[in-house]
Amino acid sequence: MAKKGRKSKPNTTKKGSTFRLSKQNKIILGSLLMLFSIALFFSFISFYFTWQEDQSLLTEFADRNKEAENLLNKFGASVSHFFMYRGFGLASLILPFLLFVTGLYMFLSLEKKGLLEKWIWGSIFVIWISIALGFFAIEKPLLGGLVGYEMNDFLQDYTGKIGVFLLLLFGLVFILVRLFKFTPEGVAKYLQKKSDTIASEFKKPRKKEDSTENNLIDEDETPVIIDTYTHKEDIPPLNKKDSETALEISRPAKTDIEDDLSIHVEKIVEEKEEKDNIADKLVEDFGEFDPTLELGNYKFPTIELLDQHGVSGGITINQEELEENKNKIVETLRNYKIGIAQIKATIGPTVTLYEIVPEAGVRISKIKNLEDDIALSLAALGIRIIAPIPGKGTIGIEVPNKNATIVSMRSVIASTKFQKAEMQLPIAFGKTISNETFVVDLAKMPHLLMAGATGQGKSVGLNAVLTSLLYKKHPAEVKFILVDPKKVELTLYNKIERHFLAKLPDVEEAIITDNTKVIHTLNSLCIEMDNRYELLKLAMVRNIKEYNTKFKSRKLNPNDGHKFLPYIILVIDEFADLIMTAGKEVETPIARLAQLARAIGIHLIIATQRPSVNVITGIIKANFPARIAFRVTSKIDSRTILDTQGADQLIGRGDMLFTQGNDVTRLQCAFVDTPEVSKITEYIGAQRAYPEAYELPEYVGEDSGTSIDYNISDRDTMFREAAEVIVTAQQGSASLIQRKLKLGYNRAGRIVDQLEAAGIVGPFEGSKARQVLVPDLVSLEQLLNNETHNGQ
Repeated sequence: MAKKGRKSKPNTTKKGSTFRLSKQNKIILGSLLMLFSIALFFSFISFYFTWQEDQSLLTEFADRNKEAENLLNKFGASVSHFFMYRGFGLASLILPFLLFVTGLYMFLSLEKKGLLEKWIWGSIFVIWISIALGFFAIEKPLLGGLVGYEMNDFLQDYTGKIGVFLLLLFGLVFILVRLFKFTPEGVAKYLQKKSDTIASEFKKPRKKEDSTENNLIDEDETPVIIDTYTHKEDIPPLNKKDSETALEISRPAKTDIEDDLSIHVEKIVEEKEEKDNIADKLVEDFGEFDPTLELGNYKFPTIELLDQHGVSGGITINQEELEENKNKIVETLRNYKIGIAQIKATIGPTVTLYEIVPEAGVRISKIKNLEDDIALSLAALGIRIIAPIPGKGTIGIEVPNKNATIVSMRSVIASTKFQKAEMQLPIAFGKTISNETFVVDLAKMPHLLMAGATGQGKSVGLNAVLTSLLYKKHPAEVKFILVDPKKVELTLYNKIERHFLAKLPDVEEAIITDNTKVIHTLNSLCIEMDNRYELLKLAMVRNIKEYNTKFKSRKLNPNDGHKFLPYIILVIDEFADLIMTAGKEVETPIARLAQLARAIGIHLIIATQRPSVNVITGIIKANFPARIAFRVTSKIDSRTILDTQGADQLIGRGDMLFTQGNDVTRLQCAFVDTPEVSKITEYIGAQRAYPEAYELPEYVGEDSGTSIDYNISDRDTMFREAAEVIVTAQQGSASLIQRKLKLGYNRAGRIVDQLEAAGIVGPFEGSKARQVLVPDLVSLEQLLNNETHNGQ
């Protein structure tokens, strides 16, 4: 089996060239920038104290005996002279700050959002401050630097001092408005708030003494109690509750609340969401896992390997033939008093479709029954009437062309529709009647049944399917299991065994021709299916696409048994021969695979030249919604394949009908000859391949069993650990040993055989787990001790 666990880096040939620093490199580069910014800062500050002494050393930088007064010696003197004297002067101090912030972002792996904005505004400040210092401190040119002095001098030559001042003022307004969000309304509001605060200080209530009641009363308030009595002693006493109520009623509402009092709202900081840190860091450091990296130099077959088959100008329109056929169709229908309101022709490579619109009141069944009469009048083979055409208000009459055009495999492979097809398993079958390339996705079919009489194009159809996938998929992405009972049809694909083929362990030939090996392969494929479903369950995904996406993003640990899963396509060239010789032993695993295997990327393509009900059974048909029918000899065979007639009226030589459960589409299958297939397989086979073909799980038939009595000394070194795992879990399966002890499937299978010989697990029971015969670890210890004692 080809190794698929190797660490990889991003595939720049497919995803485009991208530059991404790892976390370690970010820390190193970030610390370098911060330290360098600190060095620049001290050298700039030191420049204003030592520049006179260091001026003469600038030309003697290479002399090691000379020493500068700058804090960073000659390096500091040179760098500070460049930035402070020949550069922007005092404004250059902003540059170390920007470098320090950039290094801090990289050191802490912060999001770089806003960093570019800081650099832009920092540069604007450097230029503005340099020009401003050159303007206002013209007698001290070191403050503005040579850039500020020269720019100020240049601007004054054209605008004068007033113009330069206005430009600086405009720059200041620009910075205040864009950076500090300055607005006139904001200033007016701020001044109004300050004035209101000062005014409120003077409006505070003052106290005065009431001479009558000898009480302190607010001058702005009315008396608490209205005196309506003559004498003071006549005033009734107020209890506490009444006095409080009177006080509340007597006080006026406060009317001097500032209407423009602003409220400060605290900014809400959203909490950061933690992501899958380990997976994200792995992807950040190493990139997504690339299954194609082991064969990273693999080159897809070139289009020049396919032939044009002598056709270069496309379909030739024979106007005389079209007119003649139209007249004969119209005349035949008129003889039966059927009027035609409209007729249109669509020319295909082998068949022309005449679409007619009958006059009102004409029954469709009447036209349908004239199929043989129209064929007689046209003297053509294979007239097919579609009444009505799905999705259109017309009736179709398909008439074979006198001079058929060969549809080459090169023309469909080179088409834009196939080259840009965003499908998992794209297949280009050929061209439709309207001369459009017909491309479908095998992953959505999910299985394909092909049938037709001998010599009508089934083998060419299989080659078209395989060629399409070879041109579109990398060897790491798809594997083929080829079954060829005739032993001559698929032998060319032996050359790509270590690239694209899958086989059982310890089997020499990858192309399966023996019926016994077919049965073992199908059952092994069922084991592979069960193992893949176990991986999907552990990964908590639903299908192979989600699983591989999760594995590529490094969210699945290979140490837990996870690996990249390629698509597996089982191709059986002659299914009838297998049914005759094996019967239920073949039909049962195929039915099981057809029912369950689509989600985990196992797809079946079955071809047969005898479409009878005992070959294409109800179980097979129920799980193969996508079907292709080449020409057959009877309407019964057509109904067996398509559940409708029409295949008996095809003209052969690749003329076929395709259905995926709904409409039936007539196609001309693309022709790919044996020499072309040979050139493609030789081109692929000559390239660097995997060490061996993709290995399927080992399958041991019921008859082979493990009746061999293994010697204790020949047992695997992991035998005791495996026995403890099996007894603890009470589940006797090789996959359990494989996951728990991290062993290969073949070694785990041999250990299971040894466990059966030791009486720890029961015999093989198909796809079910073996029965565990030992109830607990104590019983296991006694069993193993007795074996050791008896062996001695």
